[in-house]
Amino acid sequence: MSSNDDSVVIPMRGSNVAGMSTSDMWTLTEEAVLSFHNISYRETEQSGFLLWKNRRVTERLSNINGIMKPGLNAIMGPQDRDRSLLLNILAARTDPRGLSGDILINGSPRPANFTFISGYVAKVTPLTLRNDMVMHTVTVRDNLEFSAALRLPMTVTRDEKKYQVNEVLRLLQLEKWQISKELRKRTSIAVELLAGHLILFLDDPTTGLDLRNATVVISVLKRLSKTGRTIIFSINRPPYSIFRSFDSLTLVGSGKVMFHGPAQDALEYFKAAGYKYDSQTNPAEFFLDVLSGGVSAMLDTEEDGHGADAPKERFQTEHQVAEKLANTYAQSSLYNDIKAKLNQLLGAQKVQRSSAVDKITCVTPFWHQLQWIICRLFKNVMGFPRVTMTQAVIMVILAAAVGTALCFLKSDCVEIPTRAGLLFLLTVFQCMTSVTAGKLFVTDRDQFLHEHTSGYYEVSSYFFGKLLAELVPRRLFTTIIFTVATYVIVGVTASVTSFFTMMFTVLMLAFSVSSLRMSIVTGENTADAPMLPATIYFMFTLFFSGLSLYSGSFPPSLSWIQYLSIPHYGFRALLYSEFLGQNFCPENNTEEVSRCQNYVICTGEEFLATQGIDLSSWSFWENHLALACIMFILFALTYVKLLQHRKLQALKY
Repeated sequence: MSSNDDSVVIPMRGSNVAGMSTSDMWTLTEEAVLSFHNISYRETEQSGFLLWKNRRVTERLSNINGIMKPGLNAIMGPQDRDRSLLLNILAARTDPRGLSGDILINGSPRPANFTFISGYVAKVTPLTLRNDMVMHTVTVRDNLEFSAALRLPMTVTRDEKKYQVNEVLRLLQLEKWQISKELRKRTSIAVELLAGHLILFLDDPTTGLDLRNATVVISVLKRLSKTGRTIIFSINRPPYSIFRSFDSLTLVGSGKVMFHGPAQDALEYFKAAGYKYDSQTNPAEFFLDVLSGGVSAMLDTEEDGHGADAPKERFQTEHQVAEKLANTYAQSSLYNDIKAKLNQLLGAQKVQRSSAVDKITCVTPFWHQLQWIICRLFKNVMGFPRVTMTQAVIMVILAAAVGTALCFLKSDCVEIPTRAGLLFLLTVFQCMTSVTAGKLFVTDRDQFLHEHTSGYYEVSSYFFGKLLAELVPRRLFTTIIFTVATYVIVGVTASVTSFFTMMFTVLMLAFSVSSLRMSIVTGENTADAPMLPATIYFMFTLFFSGLSLYSGSFPPSLSWIQYLSIPHYGFRALLYSEFLGQNFCPENNTEEVSRCQNYVICTGEEFLATQGIDLSSWSFWENHLALACIMFILFALTYVKLLQHRKLQALKY
């Protein structure tokens, strides 16, 4: 480490980091030099259907070479996708399929857990939550404490972690408690600084920030780079006050490198190539103008006035300029010097490129991860008191509407169908409301992918944490509110046992319905696309459950449906708990008996018999066992899909 007055006191990871092999201990050296050799990237796009599928392979990057040393290493270019793609490839945050070439750290292949031992800040703008890697419903300090608790070894004491959090808060001027739109970017950077990595990647760290905040971010990164860290970032059109702090500059466009070297040498390089530079122009703007073909030069790129503003012709112009600039750079002495250094790092023996996504390393145990995930998610739920109160009010209103309509429900045989219809309505309502819980693993998809890939937690701890901290309390709260209100207003069986039995049945039904929707939408980019299958399923099963209420059983040819019907098991359990032991024809009430003279069912047992429900206690608990089995299978499927989604999409931000 170099020492100076601007150094930042953020301890680096020590040798006690769990799960790190001897070959991965390059993080303990004073510097980390990242070199990339002959990097090319081909993207395959498919169109059509089945036998008529067409595959088109597009070369996004071609023969990219360079060295990133400790300091500020900027990647610029006219196309956002090119510079972000190169950054994500170097950070091992993109799909390795289609990638060729070698990426080395201090002359050795990137370790398999490179995403864990390097920092990464995704592109976030204040106008959108897309790719937001911090939880904005909790405070800045909460996000930093969560990162410190899960990314620093257990051997680091609580006081030491608190000290580091305070240092980063001071460093990035994050004294405010609540995260605002303007603070998201700096908070995203802060959580990465806590890990103390020697290499930090940032995708457009100044995007969406005003000049003051952008300057604060770059000045902090500059101070960090002076401590020996390698800071690599993409950036678009930085002002001169920011550009002059760059140590290394890489200009990329149309998939090719047009300049790579010291940032202070870039201007002289293009002047020597024949480009005219106005001293009043921002160098960054000048470079981008050159790369996009907007500046006349000696390379036969003078504007000829033949419709250069047309999109097609402009694209051709940019491509021609990129080809000529790339060839000019490949023939320059600057490239030859860098190529010699690259060959020295690569060595005589061809290095086998390792996939940096094969291994996710965590430094904390499962129970520690689970504890902190549950704690943060509870704070997230508490961060929406208005939403919670709105849900409670809606539940009370719906229960009041149902109860008012049936407030004159009497305990006589004539009201048996009405009472059963009430339970069926309760089943329908639980199915319709619980199905919304399918978004549980979709709403924070990007945040999960980033945190898991960065080594915050295992998939298992995240999965159980989400279930215990969000699904259970939300379903439990709404179910209790609705059931209690309905129970009180309508006046169903008043015994304590039947009340809690009914509550347990409704909860099992709610959790089973939620598990079905989660198993469908988990792994999808949006929770709305797969809504149709779940809707059709519940419409179909609820229709036959309602039909069986009046016919007494499923049609023989469709009896198999009941074994696949979640509403069927819940409805039968509710019928059993409500009707068992009921007497709807009291002998001492002649008025009631007279009303039931033409109605043969006077006891709850008789009604249950008409529904094909056995009177043994097993007939009640077998429904809960079936719901538990369905729930277990669907949750297992959800977990498997979450694992697959992590493997396929964790590197596609």
